[in-house]
Amino acid sequence: MRDQRKGSRVSEKQNVLHGFRDFIMRGNVVDLAVAVVIGAAFTKVVNAVVEGTINPLVGAFGTQDLEMYSSCLKGPCETVNGEAVGILIRWGSVISAGLTFLLTAAVVYFIMILPMARLKARLDARKAPQDEAPAAKTELDILTEIRDELIAQRTAAPLATVAATDGPQAPATAPDGGPGRTVAPPRSGS
Repeated sequence: MRDQRKGSRVSEKQNVLHGFRDFIMRGNVVDLAVAVVIGAAFTKVVNAVVEGTINPLVGAFGTQDLEMYSSCLKGPCETVNGEAVGILIRWGSVISAGLTFLLTAAVVYFIMILPMARLKARLDARKAPQDEAPAAKTELDILTEIRDELIAQRTAAPLATVAATDGPQAPATAPDGGPGRTVAPPRSGS
């Protein structure tokens, strides 16, 4: 009994390990891990651009550090005996974070997304002529063909029967003498 329990525990552990391995080896998990690592490195680049380029440009009109911009909402914004008095709104840090986000989004779009989209479009354009296959017939197309074939058989059968029994004859015209439906002439008595 103990050997069976021990064997089932080992197989459960192996199943769990195989499931974990399959989870790790899925493409989505690996892609996500790469994205997180690249995102962390990319954040440093964007922060350096904001601190080295954007902040000095803003500093030409005011302070070099955007986070220094703030407004006092209520009372004098001072620190008295280590306590902050008044309500300070740091809107400069919000603008700095917004600029960082916009720069990150712009760099990701123009350096990564746009070139990859163009490359994918080129590859799809090359594949398109090779992949073109005749479109599969729909049920409606098949039913239309069957209908047309039945109509052709129904209209051709009476004429073929008359022609086979009486020999070649000229087709008759409509009773008014004008063009009309072609009918077989009446049979002559035998």
